Amino acid sequence: MNEAPILAAIGLQKKFKVSAPGHSGRFLTALDNVSLELSFGETVGIAGESGCGKSTLAKVIAGLLIPDSGSVLYRGTDLAYLEQDARLHFRRKTQMIFQDPFSSLNPRIRIGESISEPFNLAGIPELQQRSELARIMAAVGLSGDTVNRFPDEFSGGQRQRIGIARALAAAPEILIADEPVSSLDISIQAQIINILLQMKREMAVSMLIVSHNLLVLRHICDRIIIMYLGAIVESGPASELFLRCRHPYTEALIAAIPGQKPLATSKNNLLRDDVPSALSIPSGCRFHPRCRYSKELCRRETPTMMEHDNGLQSACHLSSKMYELSVP
Repeated sequence: MNEAPILAAIGLQKKFKVSAPGHSGRFLTALDNVSLELSFGETVGIAGESGCGKSTLAKVIAGLLIPDSGSVLYRGTDLAYLEQDARLHFRRKTQMIFQDPFSSLNPRIRIGESISEPFNLAGIPELQQRSELARIMAAVGLSGDTVNRFPDEFSGGQRQRIGIARALAAAPEILIADEPVSSLDISIQAQIINILLQMKREMAVSMLIVSHNLLVLRHICDRIIIMYLGAIVESGPASELFLRCRHPYTEALIAAIPGQKPLATSKNNLLRDDVPSALSIPSGCRFHPRCRYSKELCRRETPTMMEHDNGLQSACHLSSKMYELSVP
């Protein structure tokens, strides 16, 4: 019998009540029947345009937001039914790296103390804490003489390293990173990516990484999930997704990557118009208003997720079509 995944989401639904003028009382659909699995030691990426629900999904899985319906399972058990000790264990062993590292750090606490908080919770002796702190800081490229400095004395890239160090100090089983490199310069992005790759090689950490940058996910992830307007439209092995994707939205995202070789059709025609409002999800296939391949069937009926022989799954009425792309 196959081992249960370390983490699973089943049928997650999440809506937010809108209070903006002209929309008061309406609900914005952030997640619409989203399901996924994360295996032991696996790295899964979640991609899509802004507003697709990927950050909301990460926060629901991490237990920071409560879904309206659906379940999050940790080692096969619903988080809602975990005993208190098991819930505390999940919270300690599931660490999150935020897009804005500064907002997650207490400005009044020196970074050495901040990184060491998980050691105190675990009751690790002070002498051992010092050696562990030095080891972790070296692992993320922070010098030992910075332990007495405050967060506002560091650059954005250094703060992100501090955020990763805090997560590592908890000896996590699951690491959830929400846009971990989006606010950083290209050179700093590469350094953070290398740290995550090192964690993947040397530690038994299961990682869920949210990013709008598909190239970042391609370098780090085993599988990639593509979201659009609160739903998963395609998922599968990273290598296959980039070679032979099955959904036209994925095709458009990959074609928009800088340096992508021109397609037979102009890239400008791959996506029509802007993303529709999540206040009013289109009927049928939610992507059809922007899809250059859409037919009457796409406007009438919601597609179901289909499996393909290359390990991909896609929700598209035309998914028998394979979009072969050449990505640098």
